[in-house]
Amino acid sequence: MIVTAKTRVLTLLGDPVGHSRSPEIQNAAFAEAGVDGVYIAVRCAPDDLSGFMHGLARAGGGGNVTLPHKEKAAAVVDVTSEAVRRTGACNTFWGENGKVHGDNTDVDGFRRALRLFLDGPAEGLRALLLGAGGAARAALLGLLDEGASEVSLYNRTSERARAVARRIGGQKARVVPLMQELAGESFDLVINATRLGLDPKDSAPLDFSILGRAGAALDLVYGKHKTSFVRAAEDRGIRTADGMEMLVQQGAVSFERWWGRPAPTDVMRAAIRRSLGR
Repeated sequence: MIVTAKTRVLTLLGDPVGHSRSPEIQNAAFAEAGVDGVYIAVRCAPDDLSGFMHGLARAGGGGNVTLPHKEKAAAVVDVTSEAVRRTGACNTFWGENGKVHGDNTDVDGFRRALRLFLDGPAEGLRALLLGAGGAARAALLGLLDEGASEVSLYNRTSERARAVARRIGGQKARVVPLMQELAGESFDLVINATRLGLDPKDSAPLDFSILGRAGAALDLVYGKHKTSFVRAAEDRGIRTADGMEMLVQQGAVSFERWWGRPAPTDVMRAAIRRSLGR
């Protein structure tokens, strides 16, 4: 690829960003689609986020926003999608007609990955969601939009879980203040939306033995190693998947927002598999 003055610059803004596979995925997609763009990761402090986003968007570029800036990014963009308004988080931005547009592609990315994992609809599903950050907000909205009947939220800080439930969940979201209150309960799906698992030494965010039943377990964390959450679920004979497919799918939705054409998801999936050695 030859980068020229006409090349469109897309960036990943966050802190840290050194571990991200998004540049490999997106640059493979750009090459396959034949678009004139380059994707890079930039470590960004909170005070610099607005300047980066406005500057890149006005120059015809855009990008993604990752931890810890997704909520702050929602306040930076001029034109927000419904997903940004409902979750209060933004992970994708671009320039259009002199304004910064923003979306939360984690929502549709989660929904696409969930359908592939379940091999069918989530209608009527009873889920347990661990966490209350940006990933949890996207997963909660995605579950409800896919027709889940009830989502129980557990987070170490229960007040934060209540805030997420109030904003997004309505009558279908229930906050579990204490882990012990999950004893004996049964769920069709358990989702890890915490950061636990990024480090191979992390402990699992849930002791599956306290549950009565868990039909399946989906981790939104991914890496070269098998996450502690996935290991803990597999030890109980539970069907599992990690966050690799959600990364691919949210990246595909971002690609579609930037370029206005379908994303080459097979190429993106192959790129992340190579990167992770799978």
